[in-house]
Amino acid sequence: GLLEKTRLYLIKKLLPRLEDRKKYHQDFASSTSFHGVHNIVQTQSKTRRVLWLLVVMGSLAIVIWQICNRFIYYFSWPTTTSVYVQYVENVEFPAVTFCNLNRFQARAVTNLQIIFFLWSIVSGVHQKNTVQDHFSQELNKFLLGNQNFSIKEFTREHGFYLNSSTLLECEFFGKPCYPEDFEHVFTEYGNCFTFNHNDLPQKRRVSVSGRGLSLLFDVKQEQFTDDPSLGYTDAGITYVIHSPKELPRFEGLGLSTPVGMHAQVAIRQLKTIIQEYPWGECKPDIKLQHHKIYSTFGCLRECKARYIQDWCGCLPFILPGNGTECDIQKFYTCVYPAIYEIELEGLCTVGTHNSTCPVPCEETDYPTTVTYSSFAGEKAIRFFSAKLKKTPEYIRQNLVHIDIKYNDLSYKTTQQQKALTVAELLADIGGQLGLFCGASMITIIELLEYIFTNFCWMCIFLLLKAPEMPQWNLPPQEQPTHKEEKKGIQEC
Repeated sequence: GLLEKTRLYLIKKLLPRLEDRKKYHQDFASSTSFHGVHNIVQTQSKTRRVLWLLVVMGSLAIVIWQICNRFIYYFSWPTTTSVYVQYVENVEFPAVTFCNLNRFQARAVTNLQIIFFLWSIVSGVHQKNTVQDHFSQELNKFLLGNQNFSIKEFTREHGFYLNSSTLLECEFFGKPCYPEDFEHVFTEYGNCFTFNHNDLPQKRRVSVSGRGLSLLFDVKQEQFTDDPSLGYTDAGITYVIHSPKELPRFEGLGLSTPVGMHAQVAIRQLKTIIQEYPWGECKPDIKLQHHKIYSTFGCLRECKARYIQDWCGCLPFILPGNGTECDIQKFYTCVYPAIYEIELEGLCTVGTHNSTCPVPCEETDYPTTVTYSSFAGEKAIRFFSAKLKKTPEYIRQNLVHIDIKYNDLSYKTTQQQKALTVAELLADIGGQLGLFCGASMITIIELLEYIFTNFCWMCIFLLLKAPEMPQWNLPPQEQPTHKEEKKGIQEC
């Protein structure tokens, strides 16, 4: 049958004779480039054969141990960090966002405590603040008398403003700048203004260290007065230095200059490059819907915006998105509890690769060194008093001078790199094989061919030992006996 024909074909065509198989094994051992094996086969001395066998097996054991160690090290995803400083002829100037520590004008509304209470709820979207519940009744009364009240429009109209009366002097790299060069933005400090914002057609650059942005502010304390009972006790300008492509983030990063002081801020540019997972914690494929580049702060804003819009059916104006703007009642009854729930449940997390907002693969920071001096000397006070037509006491209580400049024209890059790449892993493995066994890629192919040939022979042996195919006889009921055939013939 078919099985017998297969047996004959395997025996005649594919299965070599025993002598040929022995000769194949001996030829492989004598000619292989795997060092030491031919010394085991060709030597006549048993002692020498045993010694060479021990040498080959020991070298092979060391190679296997070393290769396993290299694979274990590679799959631990090790990294190294390199730091280098590069000097350039000119460098891009960062964006700087300025805010007044006093958020609202005292004359804007009679019940200013309610306004501060409302703003604490609104700014809690960025950072959860403690809201005093005893204001809830006063809030309801306030909203009944102000049906169309909007904290957004109130802040825009009665918060800190930037014009020629609050920005007395502005100079960038020896050229004058004006309030029109600043872009309005809402932060937890209310109205803020960004210099060198991202929408400029061409970013401002500096080419000489020690020169940059110089500003003279008038905070107008008699107009902007926060309530000390709510924790607002400082007077001056707060600002944050950030990349033009990123949003201003004051939490933990903001600098402050009090009135009557001159702040000299020296900055350096620091770029950080982080490897993607599993070597690092970044994920390069993450994109933000409302921001051009990825940042953890922008990701957190979009994450909170999604949850709040799903739960409350509206969107706070200080978060990105195109949803319906939340009114004050929604802020108090839904948005604020939603922020508490998001933080309590950990729905928007930051840090590792499996968090909602992992670290960015590349980011730019601006480490600062700030020194302060009093503004200004007696002669300078008399000069500004005559120039601005203000009393010396007013100048000491309201003026803030800020200089922001590069320490030197260089940028520092901190880059996280793979400690062991695939090419380096292969080089390590090849080095271990060559050192202990004299093996190469050709040797690996020889071994694979030898193993494959013996595997085929083993399969043929197993097929030849298969049981013979049974005869296909008809069932007993379908096979007529001799007597039945004879009887049928007689009847016919």
